[in-house]
Amino acid sequence: MTTVRFDPAPAGLKGTLRVPPDKSISHRSAIFAAMAPEPVRVRNYLDAADTNSTLAAVEKVGALVERRGGGELVIRGTGLREPHPADGPIDVGNAGTLMRLLPGWLAAQPGQRWTFDGDSSIRRRPVDRIADPLRQMGATIEATNERFPPFTLHGAELRGIEYVMPVASAQVKSCVLIAGMNTAEPTTVVEPAPSRDHTERMLAAAGVPITRDGVRVTVGRVDELGLDHVDVPGDASSAAFWVAAAVLVPGSRIVLEDVNVNWTRTGFLRIVERMGGIVLGDLEPHGAFTPGEPVSELDVAHGPLRGTTVDAEEVPLAIDELPLVALLGCFAEGETVVRGAQELKVKESDRIATVVDGLGALGADIEATDDGFVVRGTGGLRGGRIGSHGDHRLAMLGAIAGLASREGVEVDGMEAAAVSYPGFTADLATLLAR
Repeated sequence: MTTVRFDPAPAGLKGTLRVPPDKSISHRSAIFAAMAPEPVRVRNYLDAADTNSTLAAVEKVGALVERRGGGELVIRGTGLREPHPADGPIDVGNAGTLMRLLPGWLAAQPGQRWTFDGDSSIRRRPVDRIADPLRQMGATIEATNERFPPFTLHGAELRGIEYVMPVASAQVKSCVLIAGMNTAEPTTVVEPAPSRDHTERMLAAAGVPITRDGVRVTVGRVDELGLDHVDVPGDASSAAFWVAAAVLVPGSRIVLEDVNVNWTRTGFLRIVERMGGIVLGDLEPHGAFTPGEPVSELDVAHGPLRGTTVDAEEVPLAIDELPLVALLGCFAEGETVVRGAQELKVKESDRIATVVDGLGALGADIEATDDGFVVRGTGGLRGGRIGSHGDHRLAMLGAIAGLASREGVEVDGMEAAAVSYPGFTADLATLLAR
């Protein structure tokens, strides 16, 4: 375990930065390319532990991956209905997106079976949310204790269903839509609230018949995907850490280039704006739906913050950034409340417990609730020590807390950041050096 100290940044953060490629879109580009009948060129693919697990997984089921350097890949897939049997378990590592999306494709392969496993963190993440709809469609899943990895998937001739999701989840929605491309009847997913729509946009770009009507998304059967290239934009969730840092640390002014501003990914930016943070950029209008992913430059500066309330309908659009909302709340005037975020309990760690305990140890006035947390702003954080618990986002949260604290923060397990952002500390040094 690596412990790294992050001292206060009295001069602020300054400069221009290009954040890593989008992790969610990188995962999807590899999986959809593996289903395509012709080679797919992927530009700006994220080179990180999670997304490399996805490349290894698609290779295990028959795709050929040519790495050309500079984030460019050429993936030669097997076709929609020709994945190869795997010679052993598919290791998803720490990648929850991979664990939930790939079974949607493989479930539609009659007579074949695959076993999925991962690291100690992934073994604590439930798979019943994909198992339930896939079973309704005709597949069989045998999970550990009926809901955890490792699990074995038996493919079948699937039937189309209308699936009403109990909890908004882009990963579960994507799994069902991918499976639905292989059913004779249309498949519809009904969300309780909108979630990330990268899957829908990529399917539309590949010529798949897909429609969205409010929270209803319907996909029809196809024989092949017409995908020839994917350009991966900058990751909005990675950019969020620098947005938080620049807003919190006095004297900061940074520019983030080519960030994905898909409206289903900019919930955090809208929360920051509501709290009084200064974030300038051309964000996509709410409800837009196009085959491509919009990008924009973000101009961020320090400013005073006020508390806010994040309700359940906002949570899916800011799920990965809610720990940063807790951090902002420590410095804001008044209370910051997050509700309807029970999904945080089944991320890489129980992010409600770990965020509350971690920030509390740094001097925050914060308490957990059944579905979120309440932060009473005290004007800042003392500092101290925080553990990542193997969670990449908690590692980076601790680093940003250190920059804004009075005494600095030591982060235990900082190596976890490499899951999504291998160059995090190097990029931080760039922003501190200018």
